[in-house]
Amino acid sequence: MGFLDLGGGLGRRFGGLGISLENPFTAVTLRSAPAASATGPDAPRAEAAMAAIANAFSLGDRAAVTVETALPAHSGLGSGTQLGLAVGVGLARLNGREDITPRQVAAALGRGQRSSIGLGAFETGGVILDGGRGPLDAPPPIVSRIPVPPAWRILLIYDNGLVGLSGSRETTAMAHLPPFPDELADRLCRLAVLGALPAAAEGDAQAFGAAVGEMQRRLGDHFAQAQGGRFTSADVAEALAAIEARGVPGVGQSSWGPTGFAVLGSAAEAETLAQEMRARFADRPNLSFDIVRGARRGADISVLHDEDGLALTGDAHVRR
Repeated sequence: MGFLDLGGGLGRRFGGLGISLENPFTAVTLRSAPAASATGPDAPRAEAAMAAIANAFSLGDRAAVTVETALPAHSGLGSGTQLGLAVGVGLARLNGREDITPRQVAAALGRGQRSSIGLGAFETGGVILDGGRGPLDAPPPIVSRIPVPPAWRILLIYDNGLVGLSGSRETTAMAHLPPFPDELADRLCRLAVLGALPAAAEGDAQAFGAAVGEMQRRLGDHFAQAQGGRFTSADVAEALAAIEARGVPGVGQSSWGPTGFAVLGSAAEAETLAQEMRARFADRPNLSFDIVRGARRGADISVLHDEDGLALTGDAHVRR
Protein backbone atom coordinates (compact mmCIF):
# COMPACT_ATOMS: atom_id res chain seq x y z
CA MET A 1 0.00 0.00 0.00
CA GLY A 2 2.99 2.31 -0.14
CA PHE A 3 6.57 3.16 0.74
CA LEU A 4 7.33 5.62 3.53
CA ASP A 5 10.72 7.12 2.71
CA LEU A 6 12.61 6.61 -0.54
CA GLY A 7 15.30 9.08 0.54
CA GLY A 8 16.51 7.27 3.65
CA GLY A 9 17.49 10.42 5.52
CA LEU A 10 17.38 8.63 8.90
CA GLY A 11 19.47 5.70 7.70
CA ARG A 12 16.60 3.46 6.61
CA ARG A 13 15.22 3.55 3.11
CA PHE A 14 11.82 2.54 1.78
CA GLY A 15 9.78 1.17 4.70
CA GLY A 16 6.29 0.07 3.77
CA LEU A 17 2.71 -0.63 4.73
CA GLY A 18 0.77 -3.58 3.33
CA ILE A 19 -2.14 -5.89 3.91
CA SER A 20 -2.18 -9.64 3.30
CA LEU A 21 -5.04 -11.28 1.39
CA GLU A 22 -6.62 -14.74 1.40
CA ASN A 23 -7.08 -14.64 -2.38
CA PRO A 24 -5.57 -14.91 -4.89
CA PHE A 25 -3.05 -17.39 -3.49
CA THR A 26 -0.06 -19.54 -4.41
CA ALA A 27 -0.14 -23.32 -3.90
CA VAL A 28 2.75 -25.66 -4.69
CA THR A 29 3.46 -29.34 -4.05
CA LEU A 30 6.98 -30.80 -3.76
CA ARG A 31 7.73 -34.51 -4.00
CA SER A 32 10.97 -36.47 -3.97
CA ALA A 33 12.04 -37.32 -7.51
CA PRO A 34 15.05 -38.65 -9.45
CA ALA A 35 15.83 -35.14 -10.73
CA ALA A 36 14.74 -31.55 -10.32
CA SER A 37 11.70 -30.49 -12.32
CA ALA A 38 8.81 -28.04 -12.20
CA THR A 39 5.43 -27.96 -13.87
CA GLY A 40 2.42 -25.69 -13.81
CA PRO A 41 1.99 -21.89 -13.96
CA ASP A 42 5.28 -19.98 -13.59
CA ALA A 43 7.21 -23.27 -13.67
CA PRO A 44 10.50 -21.68 -14.87
CA ARG A 45 10.52 -19.30 -11.90
CA ALA A 46 9.72 -22.17 -9.53
CA GLU A 47 12.58 -24.29 -10.88
CA ALA A 48 15.00 -21.35 -10.66
CA ALA A 49 14.00 -20.73 -7.03
CA MET A 50 14.53 -24.41 -6.19
CA ALA A 51 18.01 -24.36 -7.73
CA ALA A 52 18.96 -21.17 -5.88
CA ILE A 53 17.83 -22.50 -2.49
CA ALA A 54 19.46 -25.88 -3.04
CA ASN A 55 22.75 -24.12 -3.80
CA ALA A 56 22.48 -21.59 -0.96
CA PHE A 57 21.82 -24.17 1.76
CA SER A 58 23.52 -27.26 0.26
CA LEU A 59 20.19 -29.06 -0.07
CA GLY A 60 19.35 -31.91 -2.38
CA ASP A 61 17.33 -30.66 -5.33
CA ARG A 62 15.95 -34.02 -6.44
CA ALA A 63 12.37 -32.83 -6.20
CA ALA A 64 9.43 -32.38 -8.51
CA VAL A 65 7.58 -29.11 -7.97
CA THR A 66 4.00 -28.78 -9.12
CA VAL A 67 2.69 -25.24 -9.10
CA GLU A 68 -1.00 -25.87 -8.49
CA THR A 69 -2.00 -22.21 -8.42
CA ALA A 70 0.03 -19.05 -8.92
CA LEU A 71 -0.67 -15.39 -8.35
CA PRO A 72 -1.11 -13.34 -11.53
CA ALA A 73 2.40 -12.29 -12.53
CA HIS A 74 3.46 -8.62 -12.64
CA SER A 75 0.11 -7.43 -11.31
CA GLY A 76 1.40 -5.81 -8.13
CA LEU A 77 0.48 -8.71 -5.84
CA GLY A 78 3.94 -10.08 -5.08
CA SER A 79 3.75 -13.22 -7.22
CA GLY A 80 7.50 -13.76 -7.44
CA THR A 81 8.05 -13.45 -3.70
CA GLN A 82 5.26 -15.83 -2.78
CA LEU A 83 6.27 -18.44 -5.34
CA GLY A 84 9.94 -18.24 -4.35
CA LEU A 85 9.16 -18.52 -0.63
CA ALA A 86 6.73 -21.41 -1.18
CA VAL A 87 9.24 -23.40 -3.22
CA GLY A 88 12.21 -22.51 -1.01
CA VAL A 89 10.56 -23.29 2.32
CA GLY A 90 9.00 -26.42 0.82
CA LEU A 91 12.36 -27.70 -0.41
CA ALA A 92 13.91 -27.08 2.99
CA ARG A 93 11.13 -29.07 4.70
CA LEU A 94 11.41 -31.86 2.13
CA ASN A 95 15.09 -32.12 3.13
CA GLY A 96 14.26 -32.15 6.84
CA ARG A 97 15.60 -28.60 7.39
CA GLU A 98 12.90 -26.93 9.45
CA ASP A 99 15.59 -24.64 10.86
CA ILE A 100 15.72 -22.71 7.56
CA THR A 101 13.36 -19.78 8.00
CA PRO A 102 11.32 -17.89 5.40
CA ARG A 103 13.48 -14.83 6.11
CA GLN A 104 16.62 -16.79 5.24
CA VAL A 105 14.97 -18.10 2.09
CA ALA A 106 13.95 -14.57 1.08
CA ALA A 107 17.51 -13.30 1.57
CA ALA A 108 18.97 -16.18 -0.46
CA LEU A 109 16.54 -15.45 -3.31
CA GLY A 110 17.26 -11.71 -3.28
CA ARG A 111 13.71 -10.97 -2.16
CA GLY A 112 13.07 -8.14 0.28
CA GLN A 113 15.55 -5.78 -1.36
CA ARG A 114 13.10 -2.94 -0.85
CA SER A 115 10.17 -4.34 1.10
CA SER A 116 9.40 -7.16 3.53
CA ILE A 117 5.63 -6.93 3.09
CA GLY A 118 5.57 -10.13 1.02
CA LEU A 119 7.73 -11.90 3.59
CA GLY A 120 5.45 -10.76 6.41
CA ALA A 121 2.41 -11.96 4.45
CA PHE A 122 4.00 -15.40 4.08
CA GLU A 123 5.03 -15.59 7.74
CA THR A 124 1.97 -14.32 9.58
CA GLY A 125 -0.48 -12.43 7.35
CA GLY A 126 -2.19 -9.31 8.68
CA VAL A 127 -1.67 -5.59 8.28
CA ILE A 128 2.11 -5.27 8.11
CA LEU A 129 4.60 -2.43 8.58
CA ASP A 130 8.25 -2.96 7.73
CA GLY A 131 10.99 -0.74 9.10
CA GLY A 132 12.90 -0.03 5.91
CA ARG A 133 16.20 -1.21 4.49
CA GLY A 134 19.02 -0.43 6.93
CA PRO A 135 22.75 -1.16 7.12
CA LEU A 136 22.32 -4.95 7.21
CA ASP A 137 22.31 -6.95 3.99
CA ALA A 138 18.97 -8.55 4.84
CA PRO A 139 15.26 -8.00 4.22
CA PRO A 140 13.88 -5.10 6.28
CA PRO A 141 12.56 -5.97 9.75
CA ILE A 142 8.82 -6.31 10.32
CA VAL A 143 8.03 -3.81 13.08
CA SER A 144 4.24 -4.21 13.32
CA ARG A 145 1.73 -6.95 12.58
CA ILE A 146 -1.97 -6.39 13.25
CA PRO A 147 -4.64 -9.01 12.45
CA VAL A 148 -6.92 -7.91 9.61
CA PRO A 149 -10.36 -7.13 11.11
CA PRO A 150 -12.55 -10.11 10.12
CA ALA A 151 -15.43 -7.93 8.90
CA TRP A 152 -13.27 -6.06 6.39
CA ARG A 153 -13.29 -6.85 2.69
CA ILE A 154 -10.95 -5.73 -0.08
CA LEU A 155 -12.30 -5.09 -3.56
CA LEU A 156 -9.57 -5.85 -6.09
CA ILE A 157 -9.76 -4.18 -9.50
CA TYR A 158 -7.78 -6.03 -12.17
CA ASP A 159 -6.76 -4.69 -15.56
CA ASN A 160 -6.13 -7.92 -17.43
CA GLY A 161 -4.69 -6.07 -20.42
CA LEU A 162 -1.67 -4.56 -18.63
CA VAL A 163 1.27 -5.56 -16.46
CA GLY A 164 3.17 -3.49 -13.92
CA LEU A 165 6.87 -2.76 -13.87
CA SER A 166 9.20 -5.53 -12.71
CA GLY A 167 12.81 -6.66 -12.93
CA SER A 168 15.22 -4.33 -14.71
CA ARG A 169 12.41 -1.98 -15.77
CA GLU A 170 11.47 -1.50 -12.13
CA THR A 171 15.09 -0.93 -11.11
CA THR A 172 15.54 1.67 -13.85
CA ALA A 173 12.32 3.44 -12.92
CA MET A 174 13.31 3.61 -9.24
CA ALA A 175 16.71 5.05 -10.16
CA HIS A 176 15.17 7.89 -12.17
CA LEU A 177 12.52 9.06 -9.72
CA PRO A 178 12.74 12.65 -8.50
CA PRO A 179 14.26 13.34 -5.04
CA PHE A 180 11.99 12.30 -2.19
CA PRO A 181 11.34 15.29 0.10
CA ASP A 182 11.77 14.85 3.86
CA GLU A 183 8.41 16.56 4.33
CA LEU A 184 6.71 13.86 2.27
CA ALA A 185 8.41 11.09 4.25
CA ASP A 186 7.36 12.77 7.50
CA ARG A 187 3.72 12.89 6.38
CA LEU A 188 3.67 9.31 5.12
CA CYS A 189 5.17 7.95 8.35
CA ARG A 190 2.61 9.88 10.37
CA LEU A 191 -0.24 8.57 8.23
CA ALA A 192 0.99 4.98 8.64
CA VAL A 193 1.87 4.98 12.34
CA LEU A 194 -0.77 7.34 13.73
CA GLY A 195 -3.43 6.78 11.08
CA ALA A 196 -3.60 3.38 9.41
CA LEU A 197 -2.20 1.12 12.13
CA PRO A 198 -4.36 2.36 15.04
CA ALA A 199 -7.41 2.27 12.76
CA ALA A 200 -6.66 -1.35 11.84
CA ALA A 201 -6.25 -2.24 15.53
CA GLU A 202 -9.67 -0.70 16.24
CA GLY A 203 -11.33 -2.15 13.14
CA ASP A 204 -12.14 1.29 11.70
CA ALA A 205 -12.13 0.79 7.93
CA GLN A 206 -13.08 4.41 7.22
CA ALA A 207 -10.15 5.85 9.20
CA PHE A 208 -7.78 3.22 7.81
CA GLY A 209 -8.94 4.05 4.31
CA ALA A 210 -8.53 7.79 4.83
CA ALA A 211 -4.88 7.30 5.82
CA VAL A 212 -4.13 4.83 3.02
CA GLY A 213 -5.96 6.94 0.44
CA GLU A 214 -3.85 10.00 1.21
CA MET A 215 -0.68 7.90 1.13
CA GLN A 216 -1.68 6.59 -2.28
CA ARG A 217 -2.38 10.03 -3.72
CA ARG A 218 0.93 11.44 -2.54
CA LEU A 219 2.97 8.42 -3.63
CA GLY A 220 1.11 8.08 -6.91
CA ASP A 221 2.00 11.64 -7.82
CA HIS A 222 5.65 11.00 -6.94
CA PHE A 223 5.75 7.86 -9.13
CA ALA A 224 3.66 9.39 -11.94
CA GLN A 225 6.54 9.99 -14.37
CA ALA A 226 7.57 6.31 -14.11
CA GLN A 227 4.13 4.75 -14.50
CA GLY A 228 2.33 7.22 -16.75
CA GLY A 229 0.14 8.85 -14.11
CA ARG A 230 -0.97 8.48 -10.52
CA PHE A 231 -1.95 4.89 -11.36
CA THR A 232 -0.56 2.57 -14.04
CA SER A 233 -3.91 1.74 -15.64
CA ALA A 234 -6.16 4.57 -16.83
CA ASP A 235 -9.18 2.27 -16.59
CA VAL A 236 -8.36 1.24 -13.02
CA ALA A 237 -7.81 4.92 -12.19
CA GLU A 238 -11.29 5.72 -13.50
CA ALA A 239 -12.81 2.93 -11.41
CA LEU A 240 -10.97 4.10 -8.30
CA ALA A 241 -12.21 7.66 -8.85
CA ALA A 242 -15.78 6.37 -9.13
CA ILE A 243 -15.40 4.40 -5.91
CA GLU A 244 -13.88 7.35 -4.09
CA ALA A 245 -16.75 9.55 -5.26
CA ARG A 246 -19.12 7.17 -3.46
CA GLY A 247 -17.45 8.04 -0.17
CA VAL A 248 -14.93 5.18 0.05
CA PRO A 249 -11.58 6.82 0.96
CA GLY A 250 -9.34 3.73 1.02
CA VAL A 251 -8.55 3.34 -2.66
CA GLY A 252 -5.25 2.87 -4.42
CA GLN A 253 -2.89 0.71 -6.43
CA SER A 254 -0.94 -2.27 -5.14
CA SER A 255 2.78 -1.78 -5.75
CA TRP A 256 3.38 -0.90 -9.44
CA GLY A 257 -0.09 -2.14 -10.32
CA PRO A 258 -1.99 -2.33 -12.49
CA THR A 259 -4.18 -3.92 -9.79
CA GLY A 260 -6.23 -1.44 -7.79
CA PHE A 261 -7.97 -1.90 -4.46
CA ALA A 262 -10.66 -0.46 -2.22
CA VAL A 263 -10.93 -1.16 1.53
CA LEU A 264 -14.49 -1.79 2.77
CA GLY A 265 -15.79 -2.30 6.28
CA SER A 266 -18.24 -5.14 5.56
CA ALA A 267 -19.13 -7.89 3.11
CA ALA A 268 -22.47 -6.25 2.30
CA GLU A 269 -20.82 -2.92 1.45
CA ALA A 270 -18.27 -4.69 -0.73
CA GLU A 271 -20.91 -6.71 -2.60
CA THR A 272 -23.03 -3.64 -3.32
CA LEU A 273 -20.01 -1.73 -4.57
CA ALA A 274 -18.77 -4.64 -6.72
CA GLN A 275 -22.14 -5.01 -8.42
CA GLU A 276 -22.26 -1.28 -9.17
CA MET A 277 -18.74 -1.27 -10.60
CA ARG A 278 -19.34 -4.36 -12.75
CA ALA A 279 -22.42 -2.74 -14.23
CA ARG A 280 -20.77 0.65 -14.71
CA PHE A 281 -17.69 -0.79 -16.42
CA ALA A 282 -19.38 -3.59 -18.33
CA ASP A 283 -18.00 -2.08 -21.54
CA ARG A 284 -14.40 -2.64 -20.33
CA PRO A 285 -13.73 -6.37 -20.79
CA ASN A 286 -10.20 -5.86 -19.49
CA LEU A 287 -11.51 -4.89 -16.04
CA SER A 288 -12.65 -7.40 -13.42
CA PHE A 289 -13.66 -6.96 -9.79
CA ASP A 290 -13.10 -9.47 -7.01
CA ILE A 291 -14.06 -9.33 -3.32
CA VAL A 292 -11.50 -10.92 -0.97
CA ARG A 293 -10.85 -11.21 2.75
CA GLY A 294 -7.71 -10.14 4.54
CA ALA A 295 -5.49 -13.04 5.59
CA ARG A 296 -5.15 -13.47 9.34
CA ARG A 297 -2.42 -16.13 9.12
CA GLY A 298 0.59 -16.98 7.02
CA ALA A 299 1.38 -19.92 4.78
CA ASP A 300 -0.10 -23.35 5.46
CA ILE A 301 2.38 -26.23 5.23
CA SER A 302 1.23 -29.86 5.38
CA VAL A 303 2.80 -33.29 4.80
CA LEU A 304 1.12 -35.35 2.11
CA HIS A 305 -0.45 -38.70 2.97
CA ASP A 306 1.87 -40.54 0.60
CA GLU A 307 4.79 -39.46 2.82
CA ASP A 308 7.03 -38.55 -0.08
CA GLY A 309 6.29 -34.88 -0.39
CA LEU A 310 5.07 -31.66 1.08
CA ALA A 311 2.11 -29.52 0.13
CA LEU A 312 2.64 -25.86 0.83
CA THR A 313 0.01 -23.21 0.33
CA GLY A 314 0.71 -19.48 0.70
CA ASP A 315 -2.65 -17.86 1.26
CA ALA A 316 -1.94 -14.22 1.44
CA HIS A 317 -0.12 -11.69 -0.51
CA VAL A 318 -0.33 -7.73 -1.07
CA ARG A 319 3.28 -6.20 -1.64
CA ARG A 320 4.01 -3.31 -0.17
